[in-house]
Amino acid sequence: MTPRTAPRICPLCEATCGLTLVVDRRPGGHGEHVTGARGDAEDVFSHGYICPKGATFPQLDNDPDRLEMPLVRRDGVFVETGWDEALALVVDRLRVVIDTHGGSAVGLYLGNPSAHTLAGTMYAPMLARALGTRNVFSAGTLDQMPKQAAVGYLFGHAGTFAVPDVDRTDHLVVIGANPVVSNGSMTTAADFPGKLNALRHRGGRLTVIDPARTRTARLADTHIAPRPGTDAALLAAVVAGLFEEGLVADDLGGIGEFVLGGDELRREIADLTPERVAAYCDVPAGEIRRLARDIAGAPTAAVYGRMGTSTVEFGTLGCWLIDVVNILTGNLDRPGGVMFPTAPTAPAPRPPRPGKGFRTGRWRSRVSGHPEVAGELPAVAMAEELETTGEGRLHALVTVAGNPVLSAPDGARLAAALDAAELVVCIDPYLNETTRHADVILPPPRPSQSPHFDAVLNNLAVRATVRYSPPVLPLPDGRPDEIGIVARLILGLSGVGVDADPGLVDEQVIAATLAKEVRDPHSPVAGRDVDELVGMLPDAPGHRRRLDMMLRLGAYGDAFGARDGLTFADVLAAPHGIDLGPMRPRLPGILRTASGKVELAPDPLVGDLARLRGAVDSGSGTEPGSLLLVGRRHLRSNNSWMHNLPALRGGTNRCTLQMHPQDAARLGVDGMATVRGPGGALTVPVEITDDIRPGVVSLPHGWGHDDAATRLAVAADDPGVNVNALNDGSRLDPLSGTAVLNGLPVEIAPA
Repeated sequence: MTPRTAPRICPLCEATCGLTLVVDRRPGGHGEHVTGARGDAEDVFSHGYICPKGATFPQLDNDPDRLEMPLVRRDGVFVETGWDEALALVVDRLRVVIDTHGGSAVGLYLGNPSAHTLAGTMYAPMLARALGTRNVFSAGTLDQMPKQAAVGYLFGHAGTFAVPDVDRTDHLVVIGANPVVSNGSMTTAADFPGKLNALRHRGGRLTVIDPARTRTARLADTHIAPRPGTDAALLAAVVAGLFEEGLVADDLGGIGEFVLGGDELRREIADLTPERVAAYCDVPAGEIRRLARDIAGAPTAAVYGRMGTSTVEFGTLGCWLIDVVNILTGNLDRPGGVMFPTAPTAPAPRPPRPGKGFRTGRWRSRVSGHPEVAGELPAVAMAEELETTGEGRLHALVTVAGNPVLSAPDGARLAAALDAAELVVCIDPYLNETTRHADVILPPPRPSQSPHFDAVLNNLAVRATVRYSPPVLPLPDGRPDEIGIVARLILGLSGVGVDADPGLVDEQVIAATLAKEVRDPHSPVAGRDVDELVGMLPDAPGHRRRLDMMLRLGAYGDAFGARDGLTFADVLAAPHGIDLGPMRPRLPGILRTASGKVELAPDPLVGDLARLRGAVDSGSGTEPGSLLLVGRRHLRSNNSWMHNLPALRGGTNRCTLQMHPQDAARLGVDGMATVRGPGGALTVPVEITDDIRPGVVSLPHGWGHDDAATRLAVAADDPGVNVNALNDGSRLDPLSGTAVLNGLPVEIAPA
């Protein structure tokens, strides 16, 4: 048999690049497997770009450590069992917990990879409802929740993100991000290095604000290296400088009628001048003022921030002030500035109207009283909720594509709490540091056997496209796909039964959605018959019927035949995708605040400026002799779950402690060091480099694969250390519940 090729969207990071997979017969003729991957030159979004992670798709797909069958713990030992038995067992045991203690006794944790799957994006929220729990946790409070909270207050909804228009901007300001390595985050943009090269070729400018000289910073025209954790103060000073020097854009670049709170913001932030924050940030006041002038003076500019800005003590303030700078300089909702993407499944535009607005604390965690943010509680609260006795205790936890024992602070405490829980169920392909504590592991199939559609990441894309990847290889008989696993759990918990057709879940969603749409006078299907619309959906698996409905109701859809536009059939007929064009202005229709306008000075954010002032005036906040720890991105790594692939080992993908030569000499460190933080100590190899500023050290995230009870042979051969073991999880950004992972004080000594 001649090898065949198949297009496929890469599921490994937010860039969503197109791949061309090579498929060949297995040795001995027993079915097919993926043998190669290259960039898809015809892909409408990535145009052939591929990174080292995407090239390892065959190794990931064929990883011998992937689980193929469910594992059930019996007498302390995992044994394989059949799918029907495993799913029935999970539902029966969850039912016991729920019937005994209530739905709130079950927690649900969603890991980052769930954002790349249909099961995680379209079905996991329904699993939470079927469980009857509000105890939902995710990697969001270890990552982007400050951004969600900030845009929630500004625009009225926690999912309304303005992303940099990198293809058209004249000045890109990157703060606390390394998109050359990460491929972009909270901004879906394939080939970020190429986009930065294009920026340079068209005469544009790149400014990077980061305590390390990252690969992105090396390309910058200007590199500012502040003390970690001080981004909010620096940005506040930029805002104060814009007001003080008369640099605020006239009519805010044409959106002034849609913005409230400018005068209040000016009053509240006026005293956070560049001169006041300079010592705290360790950036000269003149440099901060020059930054404000450069952003305001550019024909177009876009300020973009990520992990270094969000996973710090003032993460929500920093994320808010990024968009405040974009708004004040006239760069919101403007080509070349920051814009709101229009995803292919985004609802068709409606007339502008006020919304309910955004608020937090609709419920609180039981033990520490952490407020809910965007429907979630802090991930660092899971351990105490599981281990603390009393009314409302968590007795069970379900995880989907997550490894919080490694990715959250104080993983040892969480591991012990999992061991003591009544029930732990993990939907995950690996026996890893978290799933090894499970009672049941339900492994999803290989990526090549799964459909792919970016239901979430299209909402962050710098250019609108629509792409769908059908499974490249068939599932073995009796093997459910990941959608089927989650849907059958939903049906079992709902009383229908785990043996029911998983498509029933989609039919319920379709019926409810269309019933609502036909009653909405502004819907493209207003007044039509629901049964007629349902009858127009394809005879296909449930997720395809549901996607067809979403596309037809969307901004580019055919409104069920009422106009020219997209259907799912069009997408299937375009295996390399359909290009829908660049981002376009969306104000005021995107707003869902109570006022119907951009609310520039929300009370919770303005109120938190007092806490920021206190930090600025108290100094650096570090003890004498301590250094500040920050994370580090690797091109060949993706959080905690890609260290088991041989091709991604070596090179710059190393678990080392980066230190500046001055700090290493002062502390007498060479070779190995002991790092001590609030949560414990680690011994780690030292990499002495002037790519990190003095007073700062850096360890990458996601390592520490030294647990003998896991089944990760390649990762265990070079385990590294778990940086989160240094962190006890006690420090949070109070507005978002996000753990402080960057700017953590640590002590270093020779080992």
